[in-house]
Amino acid sequence: MLLLWYFKMIAAHLLTDFAFQPKAWVEGRVEHHYKSRHIYFHVLLTAITAWLFDGFNHSATPVVILVTHFGIDLWKSYRPQKINYFLVDQGLHLLVIGGLGWLLFEPGFESVQVLLNALHNQAYWAIALAVIFLTHPSGILIGMLTTRWRVQLADSGNTLGAAGKWIGMLERLIIFILVVYNQYEAIGLLTAAKSILRFSESKDAPERSEYVLIGTLISISFALIIGLIVKTYLPVSS
Repeated sequence: MLLLWYFKMIAAHLLTDFAFQPKAWVEGRVEHHYKSRHIYFHVLLTAITAWLFDGFNHSATPVVILVTHFGIDLWKSYRPQKINYFLVDQGLHLLVIGGLGWLLFEPGFESVQVLLNALHNQAYWAIALAVIFLTHPSGILIGMLTTRWRVQLADSGNTLGAAGKWIGMLERLIIFILVVYNQYEAIGLLTAAKSILRFSESKDAPERSEYVLIGTLISISFALIIGLIVKTYLPVSS
């Protein structure tokens, strides 16, 4: 029952925050903040939709959604339109939905036990440790391992800010997931696709191609090794 309610509330949120919200409403809120009529239209529509999806079963649903959604959206209207504020905004809305469901439904308290069990499960900790290592720590380590070759390149800097760092992190996480699910063929396709793309960009600079190859192989090796280690802590699946 609780899980179904969460599905309904998240669906209502996604519809009203994206599909049902015209761009003019967002622009009006950003420009005029609490003086904009659009923010009131939006939060009222959000509360009504949530209550409708709730089946009009809980009078607290529209009230809590209305008040918290207004506060969160008003706060965001004073912030730059950047991805980090967008993620915080959406995270706060989902946190409100999570807390409200917990209070409205008795089974919500069972989630505490589920969380406690997860904290004592070595498989969850192995996955968490792997994900943490394969993001920033491994990226720093790869950077240190490839320093001697990087300094030999007269890099013009014609690349996107920290794009390489994020590409590497995503690559390692994807390969880690593929290893856990025994999708080794997909790893080959991913590696080949990246190699073709990167080498085509640096065909006039063979030394850069070699540097990219070294970094890629180290990155893939980290993901493969960590994935194989973590698999030993996971339940054997058929």
